[in-house]
Amino acid sequence: MSEETARGAVAIITNRRGELLLHLRDDLPVIAWPAHWSLLGGGCDPGEDPATAIVRELDEEAGLTADSLTELFETPDQYGSGQIITFFSASWDGDETALPLSEGVKLQFFAPEHLHSLTIPPFIRDGIHRYLAARSS
Repeated sequence: MSEETARGAVAIITNRRGELLLHLRDDLPVIAWPAHWSLLGGGCDPGEDPATAIVRELDEEAGLTADSLTELFETPDQYGSGQIITFFSASWDGDETALPLSEGVKLQFFAPEHLHSLTIPPFIRDGIHRYLAARSS
């Protein structure tokens, strides 16, 4: 992979009930996946690795420090930003409505069985399904 390949990172954050924290993105035509439910995260700054980027993005977007941050896998966002996205998992058991959200519309925990009704970018949905399948096996 060349150094010019744009990279990003997202975090699948779960609470003790097994719910996943999702982020409703702004409805702006200039961003990838406007008005979609997604995972917290974003692009890597020049020279920044995905593990550093996800810690920074969680703090910048939601003032969040997650526990047990673990790198899972990477996948391309071929229909959105074009970035190679590294997925991480983490746990956090706070009140998502109390987080200081600096981007997007809202944060909300969802039980996995309710995700099918949400508008989620395909690569994010695939990554969540991959994570849930591995967790249940």
